[in-house]
Amino acid sequence: MHTIWKGSISFGLVNIPIKLHAATEDKDVKLRTLHKECHSPIKYEKVCPVCDREIKNEEIIKAYEYTKGKFVVLEEEDLEAIRKENEDKAVEIIDFVKISEIDPIYFQRSYFISPNESGGKAYSLLRKALEDSQKVGIAKIMIRAKEQLAVIRVYDNTLVMETIHFPDEVRKTVDVPNVPSEDKVTQKELDTAIMLIDQLTTTFEPGKYTDDYRTSLLELIEAKRTGKELVTPTEKEPVSNVTDLMAALQASIDRTKPAKEPAKKKKAAAKPKAKEKKQA
Repeated sequence: MHTIWKGSISFGLVNIPIKLHAATEDKDVKLRTLHKECHSPIKYEKVCPVCDREIKNEEIIKAYEYTKGKFVVLEEEDLEAIRKENEDKAVEIIDFVKISEIDPIYFQRSYFISPNESGGKAYSLLRKALEDSQKVGIAKIMIRAKEQLAVIRVYDNTLVMETIHFPDEVRKTVDVPNVPSEDKVTQKELDTAIMLIDQLTTTFEPGKYTDDYRTSLLELIEAKRTGKELVTPTEKEPVSNVTDLMAALQASIDRTKPAKEPAKKKKAAAKPKAKEKKQA
């Protein structure tokens, strides 16, 4: 597994040399843009609109636009000095909290943590301590020229670092338009909605969820590549145009009810045979 960062984690006086590895991968199907006439890949060039010519990498500098058309130029040496100052620091666990206290909106990316040379015992200690205390560590780390807030937790017997947003990076919910300030629903509507939720409630099994669009796109690409005829999938049931909330809830419940097995017919009980008359 490719190492993307090396450093150390510390909590108290315990220091753990570690490596970070990407825990997830992007499986989106990447499509190239071609010239329709000759099918050549399109090049994207860096062009200065004032000088009207292509710019080489060594001619490019970085700057911050503090107001429209006004820039503060930042020298690469200054940026490198700031990066170096933060990258050289160990990842120190600042606090320990319950993970239930962190809303999922804060989470960004996941990284597996492996111990570097001689870090195995300290790694095991932190893993066991987090498991037994049922807590996660909050830390800061510098990754790719950006300081990140992070959660360190245990996943499948492996330490995982989850980068999370800083509070000022999460937008305020008060800015979301048209959100009702109060619930204007009847008790019957609420009871029916909860009944629907109960019918659809199950155990989370990640393996049963698939990217249907990606599968269809790959099938289309393979069919075109090999010249095979692509089979059109069966059309999904059209979405109902029910506008009445209560009717929509009831229709949803009826659709999600488990199919009942046909009742088995009971065999008719055999009638007792009539006793033969005794001959006189």
